[in-house]
Amino acid sequence: MKIVVVNGTEKHGVTYHLKEEFLKGFPGATVTEYYLPKDCPNFCMGCVSCVLRGEKQCKDVEYIQKIDASFKEADLLVFTSPAYVAHTTGAMKTLLDHFAYRWIPHRPMKEMFRKHAVIITQSLGAGEKSAAKDIADSLSWWGVTDIKKISFKLMSEINWDKLPQKRKSKMLSALSCLAAKLRKRATKPAKAGLVAKLKFYVVRMMQKSFGKKDPEYTDFMYWKQNGWIDKKRPWKD
Repeated sequence: MKIVVVNGTEKHGVTYHLKEEFLKGFPGATVTEYYLPKDCPNFCMGCVSCVLRGEKQCKDVEYIQKIDASFKEADLLVFTSPAYVAHTTGAMKTLLDHFAYRWIPHRPMKEMFRKHAVIITQSLGAGEKSAAKDIADSLSWWGVTDIKKISFKLMSEINWDKLPQKRKSKMLSALSCLAAKLRKRATKPAKAGLVAKLKFYVVRMMQKSFGKKDPEYTDFMYWKQNGWIDKKRPWKD
């Protein structure tokens, strides 16, 4: 099994330890990890070059294409983030912004429709669920259907070594259970869900319309090359 982990912070704090416990449930797996902002240090500038002219036109192509290639090969995607002011970290948001071109309305990766994903978040007292939602929104628009979110409230302490043992044990148990459920499941492609398919068909109609106006339009050409304007579908390839 191949697992790709995107860590929303470089800190080896609570979120890091939660992620490490989760990964223990996949002995023998090949794990590739990215730590933000180190592995995606620059902001998306909103130049839309990736959308209009192709992803290789991004000023940060050296970082983004490396991560994109890892996503393609992975069986399981894992995203982790502490809650910063009730949302995901700025570094994680920066990465997600760079992947605008992978949204279904543009040039989604066909493999994403069959991926499994896990989002691990935590907060001191609030915001862990909205942090997970920030990430899940993007994954959903990439075409991912099987998205598992697991979030925790620390309530008393943000230092891993000082967390009450009872609370720590409860979190680790939940992570181990989730890993056990996914251990075999993630070795097989996920099924594309109804929402992902509905998004696809709505965008397909849009792309056909765009193509009539401009056959050289970047997104339309991508959809046509993949056969999606005709009878091919990303979840069947």
